[in-house]
Amino acid sequence: MSRLTDLIAQAKSINSKLGADLDSEFKVLSLRLPFGLNFERHSPEVVELPVRPIRKGDKVRVLPVRGSTKKGDQRLWQVKTIHKATKLADLVSLSVAEAEAISVALEELVVVAEFRDTIYPGLVSTGKIECGGDKPYHSVINGENYHVLKALTYTHRGRVDAIYIDPPYNTGAKDWKYNNDYVEGDDLYQHSKWLAMMERRLLVAKELLNPMESVLVLTIDEKEYLRLGLLLEQIFPEAQTQMVTSVINPKGTPKRDFFARVEEYIFFVYIGTAKPVKTVTRMLNGDDEAEQAKPVRWASLLRSGGQSLRQDTEVKFYPIFLEAETGKITRIGDYVGIDFDITSVKPKSGEIVQWPIKSNGTHGCWQVSDDTLRRYLSEGRVQIGTRNKITGRWTINFLMSSDWDRVVSKEIEVIGRDKNGTLILGEGIKPQHGKTVWTMKSHSGTDHGTSMLKLLLGGRHFPYPKSLYAVEDTLRFLVANKPEAIILDFFSGSGTTAHAVMRLNRQDGGSRQSISVTNNEVAADEQRNLREKGLRPGDADWGKWGICDYITKPRVAAVITGKTPSGEPIKGDYKFTDEFPMAEGFKENAEFFTLTYEVKDAVNHNLAFSRIAPLLWLRAGARGRRIDKLPADGWTVVDTYGLLTNMDTATSFIKALNNTKELRIAYIVTDDDRRFQAIAKRLPNGAEPVRLYESYLSNFSFSNGE
Repeated sequence: MSRLTDLIAQAKSINSKLGADLDSEFKVLSLRLPFGLNFERHSPEVVELPVRPIRKGDKVRVLPVRGSTKKGDQRLWQVKTIHKATKLADLVSLSVAEAEAISVALEELVVVAEFRDTIYPGLVSTGKIECGGDKPYHSVINGENYHVLKALTYTHRGRVDAIYIDPPYNTGAKDWKYNNDYVEGDDLYQHSKWLAMMERRLLVAKELLNPMESVLVLTIDEKEYLRLGLLLEQIFPEAQTQMVTSVINPKGTPKRDFFARVEEYIFFVYIGTAKPVKTVTRMLNGDDEAEQAKPVRWASLLRSGGQSLRQDTEVKFYPIFLEAETGKITRIGDYVGIDFDITSVKPKSGEIVQWPIKSNGTHGCWQVSDDTLRRYLSEGRVQIGTRNKITGRWTINFLMSSDWDRVVSKEIEVIGRDKNGTLILGEGIKPQHGKTVWTMKSHSGTDHGTSMLKLLLGGRHFPYPKSLYAVEDTLRFLVANKPEAIILDFFSGSGTTAHAVMRLNRQDGGSRQSISVTNNEVAADEQRNLREKGLRPGDADWGKWGICDYITKPRVAAVITGKTPSGEPIKGDYKFTDEFPMAEGFKENAEFFTLTYEVKDAVNHNLAFSRIAPLLWLRAGARGRRIDKLPADGWTVVDTYGLLTNMDTATSFIKALNNTKELRIAYIVTDDDRRFQAIAKRLPNGAEPVRLYESYLSNFSFSNGE
């Protein structure tokens, strides 16, 4: 019916009386609605692709002249011919009401993708931060989130453990188009268009969630929470859904003549056997910071942040000897001077020696001196974690003084000791399920969202960022027992979800991955200023003010490195649960990508491999090295996957796969299904055979159903 409204508008411009009569009859019919949640599946959304080259057959719009602040011509045209010599394009109108043809300079056009169109996505890396050793990478993807979700159906279908989104609240505000400007505030179809926008994305998100056990979380306010609840029931009829009321602004947002709003709502959609994890965090009556239960935390013995190099604290540079097979500490050596050659220290038979060496190979230091560690070892305060399969090093943690005091005071029960002599401790405060009303002081968006962002980004502004601790507490209910969970946020805004996932990893030594999806829209006021200067989307001086480049990427980089975009150490400390200086950063890796739109034939003929390569790496777990180029020898193998492009080298390829410890996927490029099946049978157990490019093309070669 929304298509009818567009046609009626066109009819009015041609014949006003005929258009008015049609409009009158349409309004009568539109009142005859069946029972239930009903809304129009409006004409599909469109996204402009300013950096995409113009190609024959593309849908395009004509841009407004530089310096204009007007919205510009919204009509769609199709490119029929491109004249390379004159750099002109011949266009024909796609409007039903007219059959116009024009010629326009290529630089005055922008490619447009409708959401009914089939796309072939790729990714281009725009930078990375590596501080986490061999841990998997968090991903930040700049692109239209509907199209990125489509891309993720190839890399993460059925694999996502939790989705957390803070979608547009449909208030009509224009602080950032990303947040609230999908629909104009005075649009008669305001609610309907918002529902259509959400439904498209949630239907794809459903394909990504693990059908056996996963959770979808959505935050919303009073504007759309009723409709959103019904929409969730329609899309996820088999799921269990709960709504939580969370106080995020105790001071209240004034509303003339009405109650001041202090809360928002959080929908939890539990898929399969998913249930909230019991935690020690109190959610109701939690205004007093002291009421928050602090779980036992085993901290890394390897020092990070400031004063963490060998020359900084000489007495904390010494060897630790462990049993090679079990990791049990056999002895602790004495500290050595700055000029001591560590290669001269030889372990005994069956031992290995560990020095405080950072992941980049530099000499660091331990958190405590050798004498202190010997005492800690005797007290059971030293814990051996997992062994890195690549480096052979064991993770060594220790119980910090604050928690040791709780053990001594018997606030935390000592249950016993493990085979290495490490204390087995109780929870301290009995875990419990959260409640459906949250009144946590730490969830204040002003105090722990806006203020924190200013510290991280040196004063850069983003409207209404979530409290870091609110997102952290929410995710803890979902993935506390999943240390390798994959968490997706496709309305990531300032990047709070990625930040919260890193906090959770630090608290329990997890390797959870976040995937953050945002676009690079510029705030409305800034758009006007930039247009007046003659700039357009796609220009470098325009894009640097966009959400992704100005807020999301710098925040993720800042929280990992502990430094602001200007290179200064971040001031202030993290609070609640895990308190430490922000300048210490996190032992995490992250890579930033921009979504691209590829041509089917280029993909099929190996001409777009460099843009497809990041998708193959993401599908294989987003860890370790990536194959960015086609192998000259016909095959190559990296940490978690391999690529075979020449079937005649299959034997060498399979031999190399058998020597890969963390192998997940073998990508095989062939048009011959029989040869593919023959090679697939020879792969190591547990390796997933994937046929390129048949698997990629078939994943996207379907109608979007608009």
